[in-house]
Amino acid sequence: MQQGQAVQSAQAATREYLRVGVTLFILTILEVAVIYVEALRPALVPILVLLSLWKFILVVNIFMHLKYDSRVYTGFFSAGMALAVLITAALVIMFAGR
Repeated sequence: MQQGQAVQSAQAATREYLRVGVTLFILTILEVAVIYVEALRPALVPILVLLSLWKFILVVNIFMHLKYDSRVYTGFFSAGMALAVLITAALVIMFAGR
């Protein structure tokens, strides 16, 4: 790789990380804002779960470089996330009856 290509590649990577960082910042602001909107109170948990899931997917794909790896790794992380969501939902349902 030539010097010019390396600089362009580094700038593109930096731009992508900044874009993802700004997106994560905005999603965090949305999560905090949703808590204070009274009209969203009935749907608070699903909204927060979806925003958190979006953040998880961004972090896994970009910062863990899954975007560039085999689809098998994406399957492992997706299965782990699905399992975590199902276990959490089961616990919430079990303890909601108490």
